[in-house]
Amino acid sequence: MSNQLGNQPREQWASRLGFILAAMGSAVGLGNIWRFSYVTGENGGAAFLILYFLCILLIGIPIMMAEFTIGRRAQSDVVGSFQTLAPNKPWFIGGFLGVASAFIILSFYGVIAGWTLYYFINYLTGTLWSAPPEGYGAYFESFITHPTHPILWQFIFMALTIGVVLIGVKNGIEKTNKLLMPILAILLLVLASYSLTLGGAKEGLAFLFSPDWSAFREPEVYLAALGQAFFSLSLGMGALITYGSYLSKEEKLPGAAYSVASLDTVFAVVAGIMIFPAVFAFGIEPGYGAGLAFVTLPDIFDSIAYGGFVGLAFFFLLAAAGLSSAVSLLEVAVAYFIRKFGWTRKFTAIVIGSFIFLLGIPSSLGLGVWSHITIFDRDILDSMDFLASNIFLPLGGLIIATFVGWGWNKSEAMKESDFGDTFIGHAWIFILRFIAPILIALVFLSAIGLFN
Repeated sequence: MSNQLGNQPREQWASRLGFILAAMGSAVGLGNIWRFSYVTGENGGAAFLILYFLCILLIGIPIMMAEFTIGRRAQSDVVGSFQTLAPNKPWFIGGFLGVASAFIILSFYGVIAGWTLYYFINYLTGTLWSAPPEGYGAYFESFITHPTHPILWQFIFMALTIGVVLIGVKNGIEKTNKLLMPILAILLLVLASYSLTLGGAKEGLAFLFSPDWSAFREPEVYLAALGQAFFSLSLGMGALITYGSYLSKEEKLPGAAYSVASLDTVFAVVAGIMIFPAVFAFGIEPGYGAGLAFVTLPDIFDSIAYGGFVGLAFFFLLAAAGLSSAVSLLEVAVAYFIRKFGWTRKFTAIVIGSFIFLLGIPSSLGLGVWSHITIFDRDILDSMDFLASNIFLPLGGLIIATFVGWGWNKSEAMKESDFGDTFIGHAWIFILRFIAPILIALVFLSAIGLFN
């Protein structure tokens, strides 16, 4: 089987637009809407947003370019790419970190995305158009602590993810993102416009865009900003290397990287504009946490005109964004195992997707019957999030940056990136050699408690 598959041409995107939308789909997910909103709220609003923008500019875009360049040049999965470009050298460890990150992130991501799917179906049937007798808070708590219900919805979500990946790059991943990304953009703009009419626009926009400068003295804000940048742009996990490997040599990379990073950031900011005016209009604490999406906002929807339709659109937005990102995570692992063992795409997607589903069950149970189990003083789901966002992804990004900056021939790297021997190309290498590694290292040391 391995030899037969090895003779087949590597899959490619059908179009440049398909690649950009797929890369956007990888980046635009729950990290932009659900996670971005509550992390911004927990870390001071505008101050966090400024640091987040700086992380995108100084680290996010250069590393994204590095990932695209590695993937397109090697035309292989995340592990195989390092092995192709630097044979018999330990850089491939970065590839294995990417595969491990995909397993860890998708395991808990599937749990949360399952919640969004459950809420979407309940809005679709009208069940949540009015407050449950016990209230939205107790309703959410009862659901996530149930021993089987959230696992069932996690399973349904993972089945959808597996279904997209097993169809293939062009017919599955690309077509799905061509459908979902425009719908998500329209829905997000409509919901943000509606939120600005609720009466809390002034306070919400001030929270999002008027910084409290004292927040810059808090090391945790820097850690949160870098972790969010990596999580949001899908950096360090190999998704962009994998997607870049399906790109033809004729396509130009810089424009694609700028487009993906810019649109991803716009999605995140518009999500903040959608959520924070509503939060302030109803006197809700902006740093409420994960319950912001599942408790606070449904309560708000219940209090406004056409709230049922707004809730339906919002949770479709969450579920669809979760699916587009989950597909990219699963593809990282699937691409590796297809090359490594010569399995068919269908078989690999089902086996690896099923294993990740099983791996995610403890994160689900950790909010209920296993809530007494803690790691890093966090429940299982939060500990997996912390491990991936603040340790695995930065380490993966650090390896990617140092590989392109130091481990790869400079002139070849600039040529393969399409920057060429230009000022921008030299600046890109300089950032990857010095600025990105130093900033990542400082924040990583802070995350593990060795630097404050």
